[in-house]
Amino acid sequence: MGRFDDIHARSLTDPEGFWGEAAEAIHWDRKWDKVLDESRPPFYRWFSGGILNTCHNALDRHVENGRADQAALIYDSPVTDTVESYTYRELRDTVARCAGALAAQGVVKGDRVIVYMPMIPQAAIAMLACARLGAIHSVVFGGFAANELATRIDDAKPKMILSASCGVEVNRVIPYKPLLDAAIELAAHKPAHCLILQRPMEKAAMTAGRDLDWDQALAAARPHDCVPVAATDPLYILYTSGTTGEPKGIVRDNGGHAVALKWSMKNIYNVDPGEVYWAASDVGWVVGHSYIVYAPLLHGCTTVMYEGKPVGTPDPGAFWRVISQHKIGTMFTAPTAFRAIRQQDPGGEFMSKYDLSKFRTLFLAGERCDPDTLHWAQEKLKVPVIDHWWQTETGWSIASNCLGIEELPVKAGSPTRGVPGWDLRVLDAQGEEVAPGKIGAIAGKLPMPPGCAPTLWNAEDRFHQSYLASFPGYYETGDAGYIDDNGYVYVMARTDDIINIAGHRLSTGAMEEVLASHPDVAECAVIGVQDQLKGQLPVGFLVLSAGVDKAGAEIVKEVVQLVRDKIGPVAAFKAAAVVKRLPKTRSGKILRATMRAIADSEPYKTPATIDDPAILNEIADSLKSIGYAKGT
Repeated sequence: MGRFDDIHARSLTDPEGFWGEAAEAIHWDRKWDKVLDESRPPFYRWFSGGILNTCHNALDRHVENGRADQAALIYDSPVTDTVESYTYRELRDTVARCAGALAAQGVVKGDRVIVYMPMIPQAAIAMLACARLGAIHSVVFGGFAANELATRIDDAKPKMILSASCGVEVNRVIPYKPLLDAAIELAAHKPAHCLILQRPMEKAAMTAGRDLDWDQALAAARPHDCVPVAATDPLYILYTSGTTGEPKGIVRDNGGHAVALKWSMKNIYNVDPGEVYWAASDVGWVVGHSYIVYAPLLHGCTTVMYEGKPVGTPDPGAFWRVISQHKIGTMFTAPTAFRAIRQQDPGGEFMSKYDLSKFRTLFLAGERCDPDTLHWAQEKLKVPVIDHWWQTETGWSIASNCLGIEELPVKAGSPTRGVPGWDLRVLDAQGEEVAPGKIGAIAGKLPMPPGCAPTLWNAEDRFHQSYLASFPGYYETGDAGYIDDNGYVYVMARTDDIINIAGHRLSTGAMEEVLASHPDVAECAVIGVQDQLKGQLPVGFLVLSAGVDKAGAEIVKEVVQLVRDKIGPVAAFKAAAVVKRLPKTRSGKILRATMRAIADSEPYKTPATIDDPAILNEIADSLKSIGYAKGT
């Protein structure tokens, strides 16, 4: 047995000793009563009785312990031609003033604050300011439409919303304020105030009495100290798509989150304090929360916030320019980004234009990394390329090659092995463990390690039903796959109908609701089909109401716009086919898995329960007509 085996085994046989030792790396105002609180299974809690402040651990502690003048955050924005750097002292002072501005409007410990911002330093400052006060932040990705934001406002009931006048894309400015105003209009809950950062590219109209100017409010604010909170108090809510189309508010606690993320920086990513670390993601997603904002700062690293794209800002060398300019050692992004780079620069010519001598590891996550992309990145970069697997719900890795413990051989298609704290099993429909190499539902034996979601916001029963009920004693990941004889995990597909578009998990159920809202659509289905660039793309099937004389192409155009308006461009919904009927079982269940197999040109058996097998040929023909099926 190697070092990894020993450490992993100890994490399962002595979780209290293992995570208690890891927790010594965090500053506690008061030590915990119990490392693992097992009083309410299956709802386990970590470090109960402990008191700390996450912002203090991310900023103040480093200022006090010799890192005051080290860069904490580098903001690199090719779309606005800006590079700015904040030292730990500067970032702490700005965050303290932002916390003071929130406190001046009555925000206190336990209040919720929504952050609806682009990839700018103020987004991280807003998050850390909430953490400083013990308020609970909920970041909503700026690409979401007004009604999606409204559902989150009604669920979280924020006292304030922090936003900016606009986001900036390669060729356009996206005004945020009209979306925010529309969302507040739609929502039943009305926030008391909005704090708006006016960006020079777009001046937002302000609502008197409600809206406050960011710069003015911070200039007038008194710096606020860190407010101690319980380890089990929520740090944030992050909404993720649910299979019903209703968003699920994933809750993250303060104590377990800080311990797990601090531990992961060295043990998984093999990064040391003082080094420059870059997660090329967005603060609206879990990767941005964990590895742009919290983990690098908890560890004393320099983190990079990048407002740009892997290609087009200005070319496929964008990532290499950032790595070279800021002397980045370790990068974390989605395989989609590398597929985009490879598509435009297959020979890797742009890499040779930059000094990548300081770059030593690439981590990929967000969707399954196809072997072709892995091999291309390995060949061109000539550094370890590590695929790792995790979820919004877990907040950090479920499976990875833990480079800071022991570098294991890379196997294409596998995120290596379950990380310490995770006891992964593959189960059949009855909850029985299957043999190595056999596909089933991947599940984690309870308790999950620190840092994982303890519940959903105001929805404990839904949390239990969604994740814990199917396999008692286990966390159901919702992913299917297998574990080989060497313990390597292979994640093959989702077990439900949530699809993964460029690392963003979106519900086909939510899209179907939008399609069904069109007056001419009688019935519909949405499936995720394989896409070389984005991993998966949604394709819709529309059965039109009888007597509709409008052209099918016109209706398709309208539903595409409808999804863009209701869910946002992030859904990447661009293709739909009008069909006479949908394939169903005799009980009326739509055969989505069979439709996916047809679209992806995979072999399938005609289900015995189908009511009319001839419909499958019609589905294949309709897919071909819109360019999505190679054959049946």
